[in-house]
Amino acid sequence: MRNRILIVLFLLVTFSSCSCNPENIAKFAFKGMEAMMGEGFMPSEEIRRLGNFQGMNVNLSKSTTDDETISTIFLKLQNGDPLILGNQPEVLARKCAELYLRDFENAEDYQQITVQFIQTDPTNPENVAMQEYMFDTKDF
Repeated sequence: MRNRILIVLFLLVTFSSCSCNPENIAKFAFKGMEAMMGEGFMPSEEIRRLGNFQGMNVNLSKSTTDDETISTIFLKLQNGDPLILGNQPEVLARKCAELYLRDFENAEDYQQITVQFIQTDPTNPENVAMQEYMFDTKDF
């Protein structure tokens, strides 16, 4: 009985201290994700600043057809500054792809990178616009 009380107290102290610092939990989760997926998996703040993006997300995909395997990185950049995106978005997409591939240590395992600019309407979140640009990783 005494051991159970000590375990409960330990867990209570551990979880209550974590709730005060959610940033530390997020950093720990990101480090664990990068350790598993490779250094630089999470997009850098440099990419966020390029378009003043509010959200960033990465998905990795490998699809197999009859004769070949195509591996793609999907870099999703959400709610960027419309003034920056409106002025040559394909140039911005290429720069974001270049920065991501530079930082991601396992980039050579992928053949393509697709950069998606996703804009949502703040008054109606179901109203979404997306621009998509695809590049071969060997071009960088």
